[in-house]
Amino acid sequence: RALRRSPVRVLQPRSPRESPQSPAERSEPPPAVERSAAAPGLWYEKAAPGDRRLGKVVTIAKSKKFRDNHGKILLEGHRLIKDALEAGAVPQTLFFSTVGHLKLLPEAEIKRASLVKVKFEDIKTWSDLVAPQGLLGIFSKPDPAKMSYPAAQLTSSLPLLLICDNIRDPGNLGTILRSAAGAGCEKVLLTKGCVDPWEPKVLRAGMGAHFRVPIITNLDWESVPTNLPDGTQICVADNNDPDAAAGTTSVLRAAGSAPDSPKAPVKSSPKASPEHEEEEGAAGIPELAAQHYYEDWAQTPVAVVIGGETHGLSLGALRLAASTGGRRLLIPVVPGVDSLNSAVAAGIVLFEAKRQLLWRHKHRQKLLVP
Repeated sequence: RALRRSPVRVLQPRSPRESPQSPAERSEPPPAVERSAAAPGLWYEKAAPGDRRLGKVVTIAKSKKFRDNHGKILLEGHRLIKDALEAGAVPQTLFFSTVGHLKLLPEAEIKRASLVKVKFEDIKTWSDLVAPQGLLGIFSKPDPAKMSYPAAQLTSSLPLLLICDNIRDPGNLGTILRSAAGAGCEKVLLTKGCVDPWEPKVLRAGMGAHFRVPIITNLDWESVPTNLPDGTQICVADNNDPDAAAGTTSVLRAAGSAPDSPKAPVKSSPKASPEHEEEEGAAGIPELAAQHYYEDWAQTPVAVVIGGETHGLSLGALRLAASTGGRRLLIPVVPGVDSLNSAVAAGIVLFEAKRQLLWRHKHRQKLLVP
């Protein structure tokens, strides 16, 4: 009878270096560990078939809830990952298709991460890019207070801040952040209702701006002033022409916002976001002086509010601007053109603010020279 029995499982002898669990008891097969020929000080793993870690990339990329709960973000491509590492972002896992990708990254920084070599076909499967580079990284979500922003960025920083109000398009927000970094903004504030700045589409459009300028997220209008320097004047971008002929009506909304309905009758008074309609009826909308964006307005320090293209400026933004003596900044467009894209409007206003602030600084310097 013993000769007719079939073994259920054969247990192989365990080597001293093997983990207490056998491969059959592990959820994933053991990885092969190799030394990088490109950088002898680096060790990496070869992902075995069925490795589940790469699958987490999709979860992090597409789920804001997962990113918030676990404090992780996904970065893709050499430039973005290098910018993040140089700014002090903490890498957890780097997936790469060829060892040559490691040469382009600072060795001292990537030693802190788990390095996993995977097939390019697997990265291509998870990537959102048309032409993937073969490099993905999972990082801890950066804390603006702990980041080391580039020295050139810090020396070029101006007393200029940007407040994003209901910017919900990922491409627009990424482009706005890129403009804010290029103009030398000191800080960017995102109010509740804005798209998550760590969404992959925002990161791609930002082109590294996330690691050049502090970004404070998920603020309500009551907490915005606590994130501004004392004495900050707040101005709002607008496409309501103050020089329009008598009897002409317009709607106050952010430069870049679209009308709620093309055929809807236009009110002669400004219109706030739908979520504030009840509050609007009770307290009304504050009046703000209007002027063209190219006229003198950028005092020190100054913050500019850019509204989204769907709802425009929030009532909270208008009230905060009024409380600081702020203005509505008109970007005139040709009659018949509804408005500008919010990212374009942000670029126009921010770089005009930069021009005015630099001119004012140079003028002061001339006055100080005996």
